Amino acid sequence: MPLPEYVTINGTRYATANLTEPARAQVLNVQVAEEEIARLQQRLALAQTARNAYVSGLLSAIKPAESDSVSPATKKERAPRKLKKDVKA
Repeated sequence: MPLPEYVTINGTRYATANLTEPARAQVLNVQVAEEEIARLQQRLALAQTARNAYVSGLLSAIKPAESDSVSPATKKERAPRKLKKDVKA
């Protein structure tokens, strides 16, 4: 992977030809990391699109079943609980 002619770090522009060998190696490392981040972002976008399609399919499968189902029974109200009296021995 070729180095760019210039790199900008924290707003300062550097000529890569003037960088030390360890600095140029770090520039390459940064490039590799940026490419990996871009690749992972593409994979994430693909997975999110697939998930959205699955959710849409799930909703389509549920909606017809909802209209056929019996409405749930309403909950019967309970009487309030009685408080226990203090028992003295």
